[in-house]
Amino acid sequence: MSDAVIVGAVRTPVGRRKGSLAAVHPVDLSAHVLRALAERTGIDPAQVDDVVWGCVSQVGDQSWNIARNGVLAAGWPESVPGTTLDRQCGSSQQALHFAAATVLSGQADLVVAGGVESMTRVAMGSSVAGGMPFSEQVRDRYRGVEGFAEDAPLPFNQGVGAELIAARWRFSRAQLDEFALASHEKAAAAQDAGAFDAEIAPVALADGGKFVADEGIRRDTSLEKLGELATPFRPDGVVTAGSASQISDGAAALAVTTSEWASRHGLRPLARIHTAVVAADDPVTMLTAPIPATAKALRRAGLGIEEIGVYEVNEAFAPVPLAWLAETEADAERLNPRGGAIALGHPLGASGARIMTTMLAHMRDNNIRYGLQTMCEGGGMANTTIVELL
Repeated sequence: MSDAVIVGAVRTPVGRRKGSLAAVHPVDLSAHVLRALAERTGIDPAQVDDVVWGCVSQVGDQSWNIARNGVLAAGWPESVPGTTLDRQCGSSQQALHFAAATVLSGQADLVVAGGVESMTRVAMGSSVAGGMPFSEQVRDRYRGVEGFAEDAPLPFNQGVGAELIAARWRFSRAQLDEFALASHEKAAAAQDAGAFDAEIAPVALADGGKFVADEGIRRDTSLEKLGELATPFRPDGVVTAGSASQISDGAAALAVTTSEWASRHGLRPLARIHTAVVAADDPVTMLTAPIPATAKALRRAGLGIEEIGVYEVNEAFAPVPLAWLAETEADAERLNPRGGAIALGHPLGASGARIMTTMLAHMRDNNIRYGLQTMCEGGGMANTTIVELL
């Protein structure tokens, strides 16, 4: 019986908005991780059947099928195709799912999945560009629902959705700030221990220097500082910039094949893609779909939540993983052990592959058999992936 395995995983350090990666074109960020993936695994780029690339804001520097442009910029053969997809924040996690399905079906032997986002150069929301992406039929369906913005081009606001989750699960401002602080503390500890070093491909900069480490970690933050931040989504709200993911730049890539093909070509699988699902929930609250997606994945996998050794739930906003914990009754100690997007950043199209790269490293370092990754996505969707260490 065939399976889908990951034989390589690499990422850039994540840069802050207007930070170290601001001057690097997202095509070049893509090319950088593609080259690093080939160098680290020893795969021949000519054998890559397709590159499936996540990117959310596909305009400007990220337009015109950035997957294909990344392949060309990497110096890979012209024979290597590429396609770009948008499942919002889960884009590169969905790229991994598509890659796995493609090799499992026998339509390809080797597929590279990953993604990129330069939120400095292509601001979030740029693709709307004065348009009205929601038709009147969609608007009619949700008019009157709490959290619906009547006259906005994007009537479903993720920040308001986070506030709705906080209210529904009765999370206090203190709980959210504590979670945010813990994310920074865990990420700082992991960085200090060198836990991220093996997964990162440093980026050469125009000034001759190298960008080597995630720069969003705030080592000087505190509950007092977090408590001073405004609540922009509701005057009496609890969600702040400090308990939300950071606007970031970065890229990540994963090589996917079958065990048989890997064996024939001398590649060592890191993990098996055990189960891959996508689910959807209320698009106005928007951020709750990781809960049903996780339940769906566990059912299909035939596993209990207690059998999973590490959970990566994207920290789009602190209420998201907290609600997930409350509903799944998972072990909080296994959640985002090396910090999450609140500390490390959330380069939208790259985050799924970045998180998987980090989770695989944690699994390898701690001999964890099963890992589960899930993330909320615009429109009220979520991908969940369960991988098994090999």
